[in-house]
Amino acid sequence: MTTLTTRQNNIRRLLKPRHVCIIGGQAMADAIRRCDAAGFVGEVWVVNPKYEELGGRKCYPSIASLPEAPDATFIAVPREATIEMLKELNARGAGGAICYAAGFAEVGGEGVELQKKFIEAAGDLAVVGPNCYGILNYLNGIVLWPTGHNGHKVETGCALVAQSGNIALNLTCNDRSVPFAYVITSGNQVVLNVADFVDALAEDPKVTAIGLYIEAISDVPAFSRAAAKALQNGKPLIALKAGKSELGSQLAMSHTSSLAGSDRMYDALFERLGVIRVNSIPDLLETMKLISIAGLPKGKSLAVFTCSGGDGLMTADLAEELDVPLNPHSPEQVADLKQQLPNFASVTNPLDYNTSLWSHEDLLTKCFGTVMRGDYDAGMLILDYAVDGEASEKACDASVNAIMSACATYGKMPIVTATLPELLPARVRDRMATHHAAPMQGLPEAMRAFAAAARFAYQRDHLKAGSVDGLIMPTTPVLDGTTKIMSEHAAKQALAKYGLLSPASRIVAPADAARAAAELGFPVVVKVAVPTIAHKTEAGAVAVNLKSAAEVEAAVAKMQTSVAAYKPSLKIEKVLVEAMVRDVVAELIIGVKRDPQFGLALVVGAGGILVEMVDDSALLLLPTDRKTVERAIHGLKIAMLLRGYRGKPAGDIDAVVSAVIAVAEYAEAHRDDLVELDVNPLMVLPKGAVAVDALIVQADK
Repeated sequence: MTTLTTRQNNIRRLLKPRHVCIIGGQAMADAIRRCDAAGFVGEVWVVNPKYEELGGRKCYPSIASLPEAPDATFIAVPREATIEMLKELNARGAGGAICYAAGFAEVGGEGVELQKKFIEAAGDLAVVGPNCYGILNYLNGIVLWPTGHNGHKVETGCALVAQSGNIALNLTCNDRSVPFAYVITSGNQVVLNVADFVDALAEDPKVTAIGLYIEAISDVPAFSRAAAKALQNGKPLIALKAGKSELGSQLAMSHTSSLAGSDRMYDALFERLGVIRVNSIPDLLETMKLISIAGLPKGKSLAVFTCSGGDGLMTADLAEELDVPLNPHSPEQVADLKQQLPNFASVTNPLDYNTSLWSHEDLLTKCFGTVMRGDYDAGMLILDYAVDGEASEKACDASVNAIMSACATYGKMPIVTATLPELLPARVRDRMATHHAAPMQGLPEAMRAFAAAARFAYQRDHLKAGSVDGLIMPTTPVLDGTTKIMSEHAAKQALAKYGLLSPASRIVAPADAARAAAELGFPVVVKVAVPTIAHKTEAGAVAVNLKSAAEVEAAVAKMQTSVAAYKPSLKIEKVLVEAMVRDVVAELIIGVKRDPQFGLALVVGAGGILVEMVDDSALLLLPTDRKTVERAIHGLKIAMLLRGYRGKPAGDIDAVVSAVIAVAEYAEAHRDDLVELDVNPLMVLPKGAVAVDALIVQADK
């Protein structure tokens, strides 16, 4: 059993307090009343030495005068006074505090020094903020929040953790029937960050899913530990990550840097940890809602019902894009459905059951049940509620009742989707929620939510015992000193110890290059070995496909001229002579980049001259494993070449995977000093894979 730190215990006290304290003036009177109105059954204490009462509650003159140390405190006083309150709460043994005040490091200047004092004053307290709205706990009726909100008490529901207080406030006012259990605004994350909240919420049996609005992750290893716990506990994380633009500062030493942008790092992190990434507020809300109300599907096979050919076409397009199978009905089902539907009906999936069954709940239930007894995991009814009278609404109700009944009979997930969000009334959504049927608002959002939930369920179900530890990102020290470039020959030798193959070669003086080439056998490649030149092509420091001693001698002479023109201070001391690799199926790049936030990131993709011409690469965070690498390679566009394209020989994909793993293992072994690594190109052969160039940049310790 994991032993929690004092602060981790205090987070749990903060989220589920037995008593709360509010420190502030008249502006907090409404907040105090809202805490009472929400149905909190614990003690509510108010601290203000100037008043006898606030918001209908007795005021205590100080924290020291409270009956006992409060589990949760909302501090709404200026920033200097906030620091003093934190000191007193910490000394008293309180649980946690929410700090509403702004004006700390986010404003610079003296705010930076005040933030240092803030951290020192916090001690072991679980502190939210500063510069945040606070926490809403709709499970226990706890309102530690300065303004109005629009949630209500629930038995179970999703949690929202947001770095933006205003976005969190707006989401409590959604008209989408999202059952929020918690709404938490993290503010400046001076003491607690998103990972701390995820870690605690992942343990709560009443939390169905955890939604995140994040602008940055300050501690990737901590986030990975919390996200891995959520995955292991079957609680989906749904993240809206704002800010997709590339960060400006990138190492420019190799191609790897340009392929490993910051937003791609987040994609790789989320993919690794099973985090569902969404790109809009509606997608965030609809995905949380589907999972919180209907749960997770057993698989991704979907049956769709509609009275519109257009809806069916749009759904089919979305299903193909999202890899959601719309499997055809069995011959037995087709025959049965043809007996129930008019002779002009086309029995397909999506099924256009047309208006002949409209309003007849018994016939609709039979039709939908005929489909749902088949090999489907969920049934989705596409239905926009009519607004032309009571009769039309009752007809729509009949369809909703039928899909819920049919899915319940066969143990399948029921989903009703309006193409327009406003065309699924609240009364219908509320009734569906009581039957664990997902009331979805927006067809694209519904399809994306179902696809994401199915992927998460698959990853959770296939998580092997103990493998969750392999998902956690290790701490990687930040290197800020000088660097050194390892010679190509030395780099290849270093990587060879981990299993990376390279061509037969010799390191010789320029005058001995022709003799070395003859020993290796023509054709050969000649490169400048000493001094080390990172960009050999630009410097004219490489010559390929040399077929005779005379060609080698001419190439070396030309190199000496080119290198001198490239940088007059350089003089060729040694050259690398290598056997030319032939019968190449494809060229790949394998690279590793050190990122101060994400640690070591590995890139694999189309290499050689295609690196800058074709956007075809996959990014994996290290450590990784063979299965993940193999899946990444098969996902590349160039995989078509590797599998054999238009009658040409196939490449040795297993050898490619081994080469990538060799690079990954080298990088892991040198996590403390590796800055960057580039193998480009890796020549893929019908049998084998050979690195013909390698660059390693290390910290110069």
